[in-house]
Amino acid sequence: MSENLLLVPVFLPIAVGVLVFFIPKMVKGVREALSLLTAAIAFVVVFLIFRMEESHLFISIIEIGDFNLHLDLLSAPLASFILLFATGFGLLISLFSASYMAGKERYKEYYGYFLFALGGTAGVFLANHFLLFLIFWEMVTASLYFLITTGEPRAREGATKSFAMIGASDACLLMGVGILWFLNRTFVISDINLPAEGWLPVLAFLLLMVGSITKAGAVPMHTWIPTASEGAPASVMAYLPAALDKLLGIYLLVMISTKIFVLGYSLGLVLMIIGAVTIIAAVMFAMVQHELPKLLSYHAVSQVGYMVLGIGTLTPIGIVGGLFHMLNNSIYKSCLFLCGGSVEKKSGSNELGDLGGLSRSMPITFITALIAALAISGIPPLNGFASKWLVYQGVLETGKGGSFIFLIAAMFGSALTLASFIKVIYSVFLGQKSKYTEKVTGDSGFAMVFPVVVLAILCLFFGIFYRFPVEQFIAPGVGVSLTPMGIWESPLATILLIAGIALGLIIYWIGRAMRSVRTADTFVGGEKIEAETIRVEGTYFYDTIKELPLMEKFYLSEEKGHFDLYILFGKLRAWITGALQFLHNGILSTYLSWSLLGIIVLLCLSIFLL
Repeated sequence: MSENLLLVPVFLPIAVGVLVFFIPKMVKGVREALSLLTAAIAFVVVFLIFRMEESHLFISIIEIGDFNLHLDLLSAPLASFILLFATGFGLLISLFSASYMAGKERYKEYYGYFLFALGGTAGVFLANHFLLFLIFWEMVTASLYFLITTGEPRAREGATKSFAMIGASDACLLMGVGILWFLNRTFVISDINLPAEGWLPVLAFLLLMVGSITKAGAVPMHTWIPTASEGAPASVMAYLPAALDKLLGIYLLVMISTKIFVLGYSLGLVLMIIGAVTIIAAVMFAMVQHELPKLLSYHAVSQVGYMVLGIGTLTPIGIVGGLFHMLNNSIYKSCLFLCGGSVEKKSGSNELGDLGGLSRSMPITFITALIAALAISGIPPLNGFASKWLVYQGVLETGKGGSFIFLIAAMFGSALTLASFIKVIYSVFLGQKSKYTEKVTGDSGFAMVFPVVVLAILCLFFGIFYRFPVEQFIAPGVGVSLTPMGIWESPLATILLIAGIALGLIIYWIGRAMRSVRTADTFVGGEKIEAETIRVEGTYFYDTIKELPLMEKFYLSEEKGHFDLYILFGKLRAWITGALQFLHNGILSTYLSWSLLGIIVLLCLSIFLL
């Protein structure tokens, strides 16, 4: 039966993931082959699920009074479309990992947790029962922790922080689900739809929102992503924080904003504020980073702001734009992380100051990274521009007087993103070579090049032909239709852009052929120096941003952890622990005093209640 196919992308990766742990370490290549084969089978099966009509699999597991647990899997159009890309990312990154993880100490565990994350992700997208949803959600969270620890020793701090922050938000998610059950007496997701009116439904929405934006990585629940990047394998960052976690978190946010709850303007405004702050704050942090993975991580956070902003507009085009940007971000951000992993593998460093001059040594990596960098910066006709354009239209369609503020924040964020990636492209691929890059002679092998080429092509395809996925899959998936206001003629614009670039190149080459160039010696302080000793790093100019009068305190506060809820809660926990230690000093008279005070309080409460 066709509904039995729903079991394959969920339980096949989990079963193979368990098997991987029992393969002896001395057996080479089997884990890689099993991981790649399993991801390929999951992708093909999900494609079949996506092609067929909505399918529903229901198996009762536990029924005790009002409590029930069912294996309730449902292939809704939107969920199956997103799952198709989730398994596609799994397939590409599994191929990349076969070469990237070669020689790593903990590659045996890596592939097991990799497959657990893939199966758990499929379970989240197909689950139609909240308890089942939570089980698979936690499986992805646990897999994230263990995958991060497979990196450098310093990655354990990032893994612990990630697990603590996402775990705390998952507690909010669990409480929100509990309130939903209290209000509806059902865990079946498709049966829940209620107005977010009154304090209890609003509280349920806010709790579920915290779980979703923490998973996606929006401000102020974002700090686990940059910390996780410090030592985690590039393939892990491309797989989870850049792709799967974004898909899961934003998918849940769309579900609670459009299907489970009926939101009013005030809650939409909350989402829009979170989105705008996330865009600006994260990109400002990204601009001054020197370590490539951390810079990319802050940009991964910033892009979440566009998704949350679009969904917060509560307009059809804004919601579609937020979902489309979720998909586009996963494409170009995975591409950037994988390109960074290739550069690190070949050069041995991911510090921007240590890199340079790799455009000729690694031409394919350079071109794909450049395409992805332009896409994330919102340059037409790439996919990042297409989805941001829809978000901009959604902000305008809110019709509120202050909507222009959110529009300015979104557009300013794109400008800063472009400025930041000019630094990245120059520091990594242009300029002069360093001692780390002078011996690099070519791109990485096929296993590491092919995935980034596919992702770069998708950046182009989903930009030029963006109407195909938007009108055929995303808009129908959320039950809306786009107005002509949100449509722009991308193919025509692409032709005009290509013509303009071609004309510019012709003028450039004509001018170059007609002028003569004089070569002169280089002098510093009147003293002649050798040209090869001059090496200008791309990070110098951006370091001066920290010294600007309005920005100095902002960056100083960030360095001290004033914007990091993990650190703030740690300080609060230390203060509470210290207070309890002071109160519980081991002296009997102190305990008797507290007991007497407690009795008095209870008596007062009893009198008040009576």
